[in-house]
Amino acid sequence: MTFTTVTFLVFILIFFTGYWFLAKKTSITLRNLFMIAGGYVFYGWWDWRFLILLIFSSSIDFLSGLAIGSTEIKWRRKIFLALSITVNLALLGFFKYYEFFITSTNDILRQLGYTGSTHALKIILPVGLSFYTFQSMSYALDVYKRKLAPTKNIIDFFAFVSFFPQLVAGPIERAVHMLPQFASKKTFDYNIAASGLRMILWGLFKKMVIADTLASFADPFFEQPLNYNTPSAWLALGCFGFQIYCDFSGYCDWVCPVAWI
Repeated sequence: MTFTTVTFLVFILIFFTGYWFLAKKTSITLRNLFMIAGGYVFYGWWDWRFLILLIFSSSIDFLSGLAIGSTEIKWRRKIFLALSITVNLALLGFFKYYEFFITSTNDILRQLGYTGSTHALKIILPVGLSFYTFQSMSYALDVYKRKLAPTKNIIDFFAFVSFFPQLVAGPIERAVHMLPQFASKKTFDYNIAASGLRMILWGLFKKMVIADTLASFADPFFEQPLNYNTPSAWLALGCFGFQIYCDFSGYCDWVCPVAWI
């Protein structure tokens, strides 16, 4: 689910209403369960199977944090930390780089005259994998460094990892800064909500008006660069630079207020 679709608009309206209703009327636990459900719907909208990786990574780091916090023996703490790092980096390496290495190996073998082939698996890279694996792993690191006490509340932890505004494109937030916020009460503030809405609209403008318009000038150049002269090439490069800036800046203008309100 992307931020510039009607589907997301419906989703965020439902989520916003449900979140503040639960934050006011019910317990923190029910509020965080709702946040987990919202994060999983958002992330699994494209392919629900990717939720298995998200849940697996969250579970490993939650258990690693408990194990690290349960002992003062240094080598045991290192083993549990290494488990968290190894599992997360293995997931990331397999899904992100396996296909690249297999394709590169096949190309090298063909150049050497070898007719055999190392089979690729045609693996699809799960959206946001690197963001949530590093964010989840940051929890184990913070517990190991004693910057954060291990949480025994699995609901708070899963809400922290599946927090949808920064789930698929970051930024990566340290657990020591963010996780305690999921255990605290929230109070609705109209001024903050209004300020956030203005920021969201400005982000939409930068993304859908400025960035997408600049893309219509830049994209044809990169598709057929030999058809353009030098001044046109410099103009296309300038448009591309501002396009990238407005894309990321517009996204940040979305993420920050959605997290606030």
